[in-house]
Amino acid sequence: MILSDRTILKMLEEKTLTIEPVTKEQIQPASVDIRLGRTFSVVDDTPSSVITLENEIKYKTITTDTYLIMPGQFVLATTMEYFELPDNLTAFVEGRSSLGRMGLFIQNAGWVDPGFKGEITLELYNANRCAIELKAGRRVGQLVFAEMDDHALNPYDGKYQGQKGATGSRVFKDAENPLTK
Repeated sequence: MILSDRTILKMLEEKTLTIEPVTKEQIQPASVDIRLGRTFSVVDDTPSSVITLENEIKYKTITTDTYLIMPGQFVLATTMEYFELPDNLTAFVEGRSSLGRMGLFIQNAGWVDPGFKGEITLELYNANRCAIELKAGRRVGQLVFAEMDDHALNPYDGKYQGQKGATGSRVFKDAENPLTK
């Protein structure tokens, strides 16, 4: 079941759902608007020009109020908001159609697990032929919350729990990585 604005407001008031900071204007009929934070990360160049799933990836991270994303550029960004989801609630990240129509693709893995705590890292890609100026505090998407049929047996407690800022891939920490065994 998708949560309504009425339920989201009630959960925020009861503190069973945490979104900080949040304004009442961000609460939409069936979602919460998410805003762009101030940190941006890009993959640092490697000597071999190859990144692997087995090794930690290095990133260049900057903190700024304005970021110019160049045509064809991929950058990680963060939400302005910090979230704490209870263990019976999940969320979907959706980019704003108005920005998609400019050629700015906004994604995260698309899913926020029950029990997640942290800022959400967004993957941005400029598919346009022009640079796009991004500004911290601007609405870039929305979070759609869905109540699960029961509490999760194993709420999220993974490698991104508590993340703040544009957090790079931690795929090298995966259990199936032969280097971590």
